[in-house]
Amino acid sequence: MTQALYRKWRPQKWDEVAGQDHVTKTLRNAVAGGRIGHAYLFSGPRGTGKTSVARLLAKAANCLHETPAERPCNQCQYCLAVNKGSFLDLIEIDAASNNGVDDVRDLRDKINFSPNQGKYKIYIIDEVHMLSTQAFNALLKTLEEPPPHAIFILATTEINKIPATVLSRCQRHEFKRASVEAITLQLKEIANSEKIPADDEALTLIARQATGSFRDAISLLDQMASTGEKITLKNIHEILGTAASQNVLELVDSIQKSQPAEGLDHLHEALDAGTDSRVLARQIVEYLRALLLIKLGNPDQANLPRETLKQAAKHAGAFSARHILHMIREFNAAATDLRGGWQPALSLELALAGVMELPEEKQPVVLLQTSSTRATTRPTSQATTMPTSQTETMPTSQATNTPTSQATNPPTSQATNTPTSQAQDSPKPVHPPKEKPTLTAPKETDSDFTRLAKEWKKIKLAVKIVNRPLEAALNSCRPKELKNGILTLGCDNEFAMNLASKNDNVEVVTKAILDTLDMDLQIKCVISNARQDTPADIKQDGMVAEALKVGGKITDIQD
Repeated sequence: MTQALYRKWRPQKWDEVAGQDHVTKTLRNAVAGGRIGHAYLFSGPRGTGKTSVARLLAKAANCLHETPAERPCNQCQYCLAVNKGSFLDLIEIDAASNNGVDDVRDLRDKINFSPNQGKYKIYIIDEVHMLSTQAFNALLKTLEEPPPHAIFILATTEINKIPATVLSRCQRHEFKRASVEAITLQLKEIANSEKIPADDEALTLIARQATGSFRDAISLLDQMASTGEKITLKNIHEILGTAASQNVLELVDSIQKSQPAEGLDHLHEALDAGTDSRVLARQIVEYLRALLLIKLGNPDQANLPRETLKQAAKHAGAFSARHILHMIREFNAAATDLRGGWQPALSLELALAGVMELPEEKQPVVLLQTSSTRATTRPTSQATTMPTSQTETMPTSQATNTPTSQATNPPTSQATNTPTSQAQDSPKPVHPPKEKPTLTAPKETDSDFTRLAKEWKKIKLAVKIVNRPLEAALNSCRPKELKNGILTLGCDNEFAMNLASKNDNVEVVTKAILDTLDMDLQIKCVISNARQDTPADIKQDGMVAEALKVGGKITDIQD
């Protein structure tokens, strides 16, 4: 039987450990100085070298080389025995299958026996977080005061599950996730030594698919080498069920051009070619993450090929950071929702439809409307000092801000807002602007409230992009009244009212209304599920008022 490549290429010396210099340097110095501890804890992602370094430490502790700095030498009988897996004083325990208290008690009873061959008896407990609470408690005393000939090396991928009492008894070393460059160099070395024909781009793709794990990358290389053909991008896409990068690029192009039909075509083209829907969703998220990094000024961290990087730079310039964040959230949610879905393509289709809606919700012209609208609220003296700019900007804001009021009463609106109409109404040049709030406010308020209530769902969608918990609270709130620039929101419960009334959340809602409808309003939240208002002769903060707020009703009043 052929030995797997990841076992064949397991590091045998400190220098062969890639990407974990901060760990190997510390352990080498401890071995050279004769300061090997009695308990170590190695934590980090899978496939980063925890078990390999544990075996190196076991070899170094029992190596017979005269110079401690040269240990392990891989030449003495103990080093060779560890390499062959026949060293009796190296005991490896899988905590996933030996996680009971009886297993730990058996270990505790045998640990007092002297080593059979070497100077130390090494216990490597892999996936130690799988031990039960009783097993951890049984291990504590032995872990704190082991016999002089015993060394414990614990390895785990979930450090958060290790009790604090165990952490305090061990020297802890964190293993980092390997970079794409480090994994690619390792794969090239293995491919050259094993005479495996492979393209550099294909090895880079394998390194990305490994997500920081050397073992996963070498296992993928071993799988691809079993085909007997040269390893190319096309072969990798066929075997691993991934989509070609061109499919992802074309999909993002469709989003940029707001062409949902074209985007669905590219989506189903990739799925029909055999791409797994979850893998495709992760590829889209990975590319969108690269766009975000480029947008934030870190293109070196995108880890994209040169050809793809040029196209990614164009996409990053075409989208805003807010839009990219929205796309990442949508497709990342699709990647998690695809588990067990009866229709795997559905979540991807919903995500595509969701990202297509964002440009319609916020138009660039809103910024121009906002500035011009605020200009109309300034005193009349400013309007007389700049008649030209007022004449050019006022009709635009009027046409986009209150279309209903324009249609019902255009003469009044123009007479009170534009310098031209003020010049025509010479007998009363000053009084009409002063009377503007009392003459036009009721009609504008009514039409604005109707439009605001109609577009309330779009406002909540804009809030959802910034603050999801706030959007959930707004589902229990609805516009109740708009008067004197103050929007009153009626809330079904006190929790929703308190959450929506916070200063930061009020600013989010206010900005969402301004961006969506070009209306600068103040927000006020009240409880609206009461059947009737609290009478004036009843204490507003008393028990009766609170009962009315939650739906009570006064049926009789007795003196």
